Amino acid sequence: MQKKTPDYDNVFKTMKSKHKRLFISVINDTFGKNYPMDAKVETLPSEGYLTESETIDGSKKIEEQISDFLLKIGSEVYLLECQSYDDSSMAIRIAEYAFIVARQFATWNIGYATIPMPRFSVIYVKRTEKTPKTTMITFTFPDGQAVNYESANIILEEFTKEYIVEKRLFPYIPFYIVRYEKDITSESSIEDSVRDLEYFRNEMLRLHEAKELSDDELIDLKGFVNTIITHITNGNKNEERLVNIMGGTVIETESERLIRQGKMQMLIEMGQEEGLDDVAILKKMQDKIGVSLEQATAYLEQYRKQLV
Repeated sequence: MQKKTPDYDNVFKTMKSKHKRLFISVINDTFGKNYPMDAKVETLPSEGYLTESETIDGSKKIEEQISDFLLKIGSEVYLLECQSYDDSSMAIRIAEYAFIVARQFATWNIGYATIPMPRFSVIYVKRTEKTPKTTMITFTFPDGQAVNYESANIILEEFTKEYIVEKRLFPYIPFYIVRYEKDITSESSIEDSVRDLEYFRNEMLRLHEAKELSDDELIDLKGFVNTIITHITNGNKNEERLVNIMGGTVIETESERLIRQGKMQMLIEMGQEEGLDDVAILKKMQDKIGVSLEQATAYLEQYRKQLV
C-alpha cells in the first residue's frame, strides 16, 4: 500500500514558508548575488491560474496551478519552481507565472506600460536524458522581433555534498538522497547514501553549533530529509536505517555544551596522563560521552590550540 507522504514539491513549499531565510544563499548561488543572510526577505503571494487537464478516464477537469516560490529581496523579484520530473509544459507555466508576478509591479500611463519580468530558475530534483539545461521562453511580435527570456536550470544531481555545505545551500540537503533512489528501492548497497547522510548530519550539527543554523532550522531540515527518505523507501527494509541517521534532533543548551566540553577536556587530560595516543583518546570520548568522531576531533584540536 502506497504511503501517503508529502512529495518533493510539498517539502520545498513547506521549507520556503517556514524558513525563507535559507533561500538567500540559493538566490546568491543561482543568480550571482551577494545578499547577506540577514537581508530582508519578502515572500510574495503565489497567485495561480486555471488550466484544463485530462484525468485517467479521459474526462477533463479544471485545476489551479500555483507557482512554488516568489521571493523579493530589495527591488528584485525571484521565481523558483521545484520540479520532480521533466515536464513539457514547464516553459509555458513559467511564462504564465512570470507574467502574473510582473503584473503586480507594472507601471503604466496613457499609451504605454512597463512590465518588469522576474528572474527565474527551475530546480530539478531528478534528472533524466530529457532534463533541459535551460528553460527558454521566446516572445515573438508581429513586426518580426523576437526576445528570449531564459535561465539556466538547477539540476541537483550535479551538486556535490561539499559544495552544498560550502555555499550554505541548505534547501538542497533534503533532496540530495534522491540520487540514490534506485539503490534504496532495490537490493543494491546503500552505503554511499548512508555515508552522505552522515556527512550532512554532522555538518548541520557543526553549523548549528557555530550559530549558522537556528534550533528550528536544524530540527526541520533533518525532518525534511526523513520525509524524503520515507517517500522513497515506502516502508522497505532500508527505511529504518536511513531515518535513524538523522533521528530526532535534541538541541543542546549552552549549559549542556559547557558540561560536554568539560567532560571532553577531562578525558583528554586523563588520556595524556595514561600515555594514550590520539586514537585511543578520541575513542574514549566517543564511548564515554557519546559525541561523534568529528566532534571529538574538533575539540581535541581546539584544546591543543589553547595550550600553545
